[in-house]
Formats: sequence, C-alpha cells, structure tokens
Amino acid sequence: MKNLRTHGKSTIVWLLLGLMVLGLGGFGVTSFSGGSSSVGSVGETPVTADQYLRALRNQMQSYQQQTGQPLSMAQAQAIGLPQAVQSQLFTAAALEEQTRKIGISVGDEKVRQSILEAPAFRGPNGRFDRTAYGEVLRRERMTEAEFESAIRVDESRMLLQRAIVGGVVAPQPLVDTTVHWLLERRDIAWRELTADQLQAPIADPDEETLKAWHSANADRFTAPEIRKISYVWLTPEMLAPEVQLDEAALRAAYDAKAAEYQQPERRMVSRLVMPSQDEALAAKARIDAGEISFEDLVTQRGLTLEDVDLGEASKDSLGDAGEPIFELEQPGVVGPIQTNLGPTLFAMHAILDPVDVSFEDAEEELRSDAAMDRAVRMIEDRSHDYEDLLVGGATLEEVADQTELELGQIEWSADSASEGGSIAGYQAFRDLANALTQTDFPTITQLDDGGVFAVRLDEIVPPMLKPFEDVREDVLEDWRRGEAHRQLLALAEEERLQDTAAAAPQPEPAASTGAGGVVENPAVTPDAAPVAEPAASASAWVEVPELTRDGWVEGVPPDVVARAFEMDAPGEVEVVDAQDRVILLRLDAINEADLEGEDAQRVDEAVRSRIGESLSMDIFDYYARAAQRSGGLEINQSAINAVNTQVQ
Repeated sequence: MKNLRTHGKSTIVWLLLGLMVLGLGGFGVTSFSGGSSSVGSVGETPVTADQYLRALRNQMQSYQQQTGQPLSMAQAQAIGLPQAVQSQLFTAAALEEQTRKIGISVGDEKVRQSILEAPAFRGPNGRFDRTAYGEVLRRERMTEAEFESAIRVDESRMLLQRAIVGGVVAPQPLVDTTVHWLLERRDIAWRELTADQLQAPIADPDEETLKAWHSANADRFTAPEIRKISYVWLTPEMLAPEVQLDEAALRAAYDAKAAEYQQPERRMVSRLVMPSQDEALAAKARIDAGEISFEDLVTQRGLTLEDVDLGEASKDSLGDAGEPIFELEQPGVVGPIQTNLGPTLFAMHAILDPVDVSFEDAEEELRSDAAMDRAVRMIEDRSHDYEDLLVGGATLEEVADQTELELGQIEWSADSASEGGSIAGYQAFRDLANALTQTDFPTITQLDDGGVFAVRLDEIVPPMLKPFEDVREDVLEDWRRGEAHRQLLALAEEERLQDTAAAAPQPEPAASTGAGGVVENPAVTPDAAPVAEPAASASAWVEVPELTRDGWVEGVPPDVVARAFEMDAPGEVEVVDAQDRVILLRLDAINEADLEGEDAQRVDEAVRSRIGESLSMDIFDYYARAAQRSGGLEINQSAINAVNTQVQ
C-alpha cells in the first residue's frame, strides 16, 4: 500500500516535507497573489498555483537526483512530468472535497503526532525540535495554523483512502492460476543447424544478384555521418617534459611518501574477541586439535571475515599481541590474549617483508609523478589565458601558434573507436563531439586527467551508401551469410517435419489373417512405408530437463526459453531463428508446478501481494475519477501555463 499512500499524499504538506528531506528548503518559491491564484479546483476545493509550483519543482529536483542529469522544463514536459503532478494534485483535491462533503476529520492529537514524527522537524538528537519546526515553516512562508490545517486535511483524506481500498484481497483462483503458470517446468531438447550440414556448398552469385543485395541492404553498407573536427589540446603528459624540478622538491615529495617507501615488517592479521577467557581457551584448543578452523569459528560467532579483518599490521600497532604474532614463521592462530576488548584470538594470514626504498631508487618515479602534478597545476593556471584568447576571437590555429596547445584534426563518427593516446580516447571529447554544431564557438573544456581542449566543427559529411565497387567483397560475404541462413531455415523446416513425424505415436496396424488362418505380420509387408529419419549429418539433441520460465539454457539465445513456454503440447518441434542462428526446439514434457517448496510459498506471497496491490490501485483510481466528475473538476489552463513559464 506504499504507492497508494504516496499517491494520496500529494498535497502541500507532504510535498513540503519532501522538499525538506531533499534539502530544497528556501528554494525561493514566488507566491501567486499570496497563494490565492488557482490552477483548478474540484468543487469548493482549490488547487493553488503555489501548490502546483512547489510540487512541480519538487518532482523535477527528485528526477534530477535520480538520474544525475539536469532537467529543463521542456524536457519535463516531453516526459509528461507536469501532467503527472497535476493529476496527483487534482486527485488529492477530489478526495479532500469528498471528506468535506461527508464530514470526515481527525482530532488534534492525530495532528500533533504527525508533526512530531515528521523527519523534517527533528533536531540533532533525533527528536522534534520546535526551532526547526518554526524555521521550516518560516522559510516556506506558512503559519503554524496553515500547516496544521493542511495536516488535518491530509490525515482526513487518508482515512477516506483507507476506507476505499481497505480489505481488498486477491481472488484465490487468480493467485493459484498465476502461481501455477509461473512455476511450471518443462523438459525440452534442442539442436543447432550449422552450415556444414548443408548438402552442397554455397555457390557464388552473379554480379547482378550482388548489386541487388547491396541496394536491398543499404543500411549495412552505408558509411556513418562523419564530423570533421579541428581541435587544440594540452595534457599533463604533453607538458611534463618541460617541467623543471630541483632536488629539494623531489626530496620533499619523497618525505611526503615516507610511509609508502619506508615500512616495517608487517603481518596480515584478523582479530576475534571471545565472550570469556574459558571460551577463548576452549576455542583455541579446538583449533589446535584441527576440529575447527579460525574462519569457521568466526562464522559460528555470527560474524564475517570482513568483521574481524585488521589488514596489514606492524608489531607496535598490535600491542601485547605483537610479540607472539611476529614470532610465527608461518600463518597460524595465537591467543587468547587479553586486550581492552576482552580475551582475543589473533590469526596471522601472511608475512609482509619490510619496505626500504631509498631516495635514489625512487627518484625516477618521483620525478615522473611530480612532473605530472606540476603540469596539471600549470595547465590549470594557464586555462584562463587560453579561454581569453578564444573569447577575444582567436581561431584554434592562432591559439596553437601562441600557446603550448597542439592543433589537430579528426574525422569523427558515433562509432569511432576509443583509441588510447588520442583525443578520441577521452569521454569528455566524445560527448562534446556528438553534440557539437557548426554554430558553437570553441571553449576550453577540462579532460579527466587535468588536460584541456577546445573543438570546432568544420564540416558534417552525411551518411552515404558506399559504392558497390568499394565494398564488393563485404557484400559477397554478407550475401553468403544470408544465403546460408536461408538454406538452413529451409533445412530446419524439413527436419522439423521429420522429427515431428518421428515423435508422433504410430498406430499399430491390425494383424490380418491369410489363407489357412495364418496371421501375417504387417511390419514385413512389402508395401509398408519407411519411417522418415533425420539427415545423417544432423547434430544430436541436447536435452534440458526441468526448465523454468525464468531459467536459461547454456549455449543458446534467450529466445529459445521463451519459445519453449509458448509451445502447446509434448512432441511439438519448432524452428527458432535467433541471433543469426537456426535451432530446432522440441518440447518433451510439461511438468506441473511444485507448490510445496519454499520457492512456491515465496512466489505465492509475492503474487498475492502484487495482485492485491493492483486491484487496490484500480479501485482507488476508479473512485478518484468518479470523485472528480461528481465534484466538478475545473482546470485553469492559463494559470498552469503561467506556472510552467516561471519554472523555465
């Protein structure tokens, strides 16, 4: 019922609380005539412009947080977001109008409890904070009386909503039918037909056939749109050779990484705190006797190995446990040792040798890293100068002449390879290249390694069908694949008929009595028709028992499983054409669902819940629509347009 509750609480109070949770307080909502302007109403219950504006901005912000992308009003309208918000608000207004007519209301204690439980009004101690309550309402330009009235109205609506959908249960026959359908299992067999099973090799076609194939499948032989782009760029790697570093700077970098270059001998250690000394001694005795491993003991205590892992530890960091752990010459368990946490067992998993890298040994690495860091800072400092040149009207060629940026050209298409060492290897360039227009001015854009670049779209070469002469070999290879596939489908249909006939039960002919009362064997009569057999080159059937509807078959496309559950009766054979492969599929048995296992109970509960929720939603939607019609729904489109314009 969670969705129903959300649907029913699309009023100002719950939108307000949502704003607080999302951190949108103080968004700066402009009031339309103090909230008196209406975008519509149901009977005597209005939907104010402030309500609509606040709800719309809330939903747009929520969408942005979920997708990580900014959402403009035009985009929101394209996906129907304003219409969805309006639907929620008018549904809430219809319910409010019904509660007013019926006389449903809640008492002061219920209003008080709702406010005390609202997360937006809690202080640092997790309890209701009067100051936070007042600050939130002040920021949203609401008085306490207005807010508490909205709470009362909302809780009254929820009483009505619960009365509408309360007691709705899924019909048992529908649940049973659905569970049986979901848990049904099937025995199948499959075999794939390949080109080596064709009776003759594929003969090459004439030129006219190839040219017709080229034209009929133009999409496969069309060059993509090409964008001819000029760019300037500079990366830290390009600038690093020019960076001058003195020994003092390198020494400082070495000292900053002393913990990396100078490390004492360490051990990989886990720590398991035991409830008592006696239990610790007993556990250690069991480990020593080989009755249980340290890992199993951890699991037995209800913990995971991550819970007890200390990682790399030096002797000093282990305190009293350091000496016995470092005396071990191979992995083992020591203890119990008394720690500030109690009696503890320590497991040593690996010995890590000390690290002692001198300045001289680390100098080359330090110089490379320091040069790259310095280059990043230099590029960052100079980026404003590069941008000023472009803003001042300098072309990319002029920027390359006057700065360290390097000029380049690239013919870019959406399916161009992401080559390392090339500007095309950077996602920032790829994103910009796809969206670039010839009216865009070059601007400095950051690369993820600290570099910068700017681009200019010089020309767009539209998609073009490649001349037949240039792609003749590709066309021939494509035709061969297509022809082989066509012949395999024809062969598969022939073998399907043979396999179906072979799988069908054969009627036993009645024995006939010949002259003298001798019974003749019909199996040896000269006119008996031979039973069709599959081709000698046919691959063997691969049997798959107990296939589930959500299962998979190794080595075949998912379409095979879907088709297996569309077949009607055992013995049927079908041809599956999927992912350029031709597969014969045979249904061997349909097995009834097992309704006694844990999976069946879980599925039954899920189906019952889903159907019940769906029925509740349908009933609620029907009631809400009827309430809008009977209450008199009116929509002020001009006011809605005014709000939409403000959100632009």
